Amino acid sequence: MNDLLKFITCGSVDDGKSTLIGHMLYDAKLLFTDQEKSLIIDSKVGSREGKIDYSLLLDGLMAEREQGITIDVAYRYFTTEKRSFIVADTPGHEEYTRNMAVGASFAELAIILVDASQGILTQTRRHARICSLMGIEHFVFAINKMDLIDFNKDKFNKIKKEIRILLAEFDYKTLNIIPVSATDGDNVTVKSKRMPWYKGESLLNYLENIDVSSVDNEKGFTMPVQRVCRPNHTFRGFQGQIETGRISVGDEITALPSNEKANVKGIINSGKEVNSAEKGCCVTISLDKEVDVSRGCVLVNNTKPFISNMFRVKLLWMDDKKLVAGKNYLLKLGTKKIPAVVMKIKYKINVNSGDEIPVDAIYKNQIAVCDISTSEKIVFDEFSNNPGLGSFILIDRISHMTSACGTVSHSLRRGDNLTWHAMDITREKRAQQKGQSPKTIWFTGLSGSGKSTLANEIEKRLFLKGMHTMTLDGDNVRLGLNKNLGFTEADRIENIRRVAEVNKLLNDAGIVAISSFVSPYERDRMAAKNIVGEDSFIEVYVSTPVEVCEQRDVKELYAKARSGEITNFTGISSPYEVPQNPDITIDTTGITIEEAADKLMAELEKLL
Repeated sequence: MNDLLKFITCGSVDDGKSTLIGHMLYDAKLLFTDQEKSLIIDSKVGSREGKIDYSLLLDGLMAEREQGITIDVAYRYFTTEKRSFIVADTPGHEEYTRNMAVGASFAELAIILVDASQGILTQTRRHARICSLMGIEHFVFAINKMDLIDFNKDKFNKIKKEIRILLAEFDYKTLNIIPVSATDGDNVTVKSKRMPWYKGESLLNYLENIDVSSVDNEKGFTMPVQRVCRPNHTFRGFQGQIETGRISVGDEITALPSNEKANVKGIINSGKEVNSAEKGCCVTISLDKEVDVSRGCVLVNNTKPFISNMFRVKLLWMDDKKLVAGKNYLLKLGTKKIPAVVMKIKYKINVNSGDEIPVDAIYKNQIAVCDISTSEKIVFDEFSNNPGLGSFILIDRISHMTSACGTVSHSLRRGDNLTWHAMDITREKRAQQKGQSPKTIWFTGLSGSGKSTLANEIEKRLFLKGMHTMTLDGDNVRLGLNKNLGFTEADRIENIRRVAEVNKLLNDAGIVAISSFVSPYERDRMAAKNIVGEDSFIEVYVSTPVEVCEQRDVKELYAKARSGEITNFTGISSPYEVPQNPDITIDTTGITIEEAADKLMAELEKLL
């Protein structure tokens, strides 16, 4: 068997993952002479009193060697007479769980180590769940440090029973539980003489022979379009990696989400024209007629993935900031990157028991089931049917860090059943009738900064110019449309979302909408801008300092906040994130409302 096996080693901290793989490489004579000499020299100043420290083969970072832990994912390629391998050695510390998830995303098999002297730990359970989440179906549990329990068969069998209970709730195809001593090499590459009661094979022998191929659940041909290739006016090709199935010249394909059909005219693979290509190939496909295809579209044949903007997912939260319903992110699925909102957190999954626990927020390294909505309909599939179209990441729109990774469980029916109804009287016709360009002027700033006063003055001036306007004020909206919302983070997010939707409706009616809201979070203002439309959104930051705002304090809100009478008050007990790129910035300190309005109108006239 000469095929490639991609596997991951994971488990709790200090379970011996790096030592296990290092010993496997050493015993199997898979090291170069200089690597072996370097290992022996480095081990003399290691943590094993001069004995060979096999973990040094994988723990390459200085911080890893100093602390005796794995921080980053270490990939190693090696080959034996029977098989080739790529192994990802991943960290065990909870702090580096996101690194472990990255390693799991590429693997076909997981080796989960368990310290025989400690048994199954919380991080062991978490890693098992993450492996299952990432679609791994083949598991090996290496019960390490058997020498610390005197190779006791009964203790091994007790841990073995716990493992079978743990995996009972997962969908897996193979499971093997092997007692090992990574430090001494027992059952790593050869059978141990110190555990005659173990009748199975060594770990390396098992890895060399296990068959991880499976019946392909993926139906039909799918290829997310990575790039449209147009080298000259005579050729237009669509480039990407084939995720499932096979395609041949002459086959009919459907371009999603447009549902336009065409026949394959040509296929280029590795610079050569070919008649067909299959899963895993990176190709350029040309068609016999022009169709509406761009990056993020999907070419399909003999399969029907979902086209919707709502779906349920299972995700691993990896951000230091908590997840609450309503937060807006960028979703990367296939080759499509699109704004998305976590509409609802259904529940989190207890790492130890697997119980479903209703919660309002998700914290770092927790696994949860959520409902997600995208800004427009996209092409996706259930992960069990098509991993390429059923796995995703969420990206923070401010820091651009990966906040979560996950898999699609199923489409939400209401997303499939809802279709935008086009009206004969369009936004453009209403704007033409009113003789103006509908915009949203969004005032943001601390309470007392002068937002509402300025908004009112600006509307009066626009009204006198004959413009059709409408002002939405934070307090007024909370006394009506949003009277059911409080001031928690989730409620603030929902407050801004609803207001943004109202602004969009006003703009669609041809009206210039003016909104005055504290809107303290940058991500929420970005979400509002996304809802309204970037070309229609004018952000005005009233930058009056908190000291000046507090001196004004006409509503005595700051005094109540400092006394604890009001909680979650922006500027005192809740943060305000300064806009990064506002269209207009104005400070009302030391100037009259007329002077401030004059300055603001001079800038607005350039944008309206």
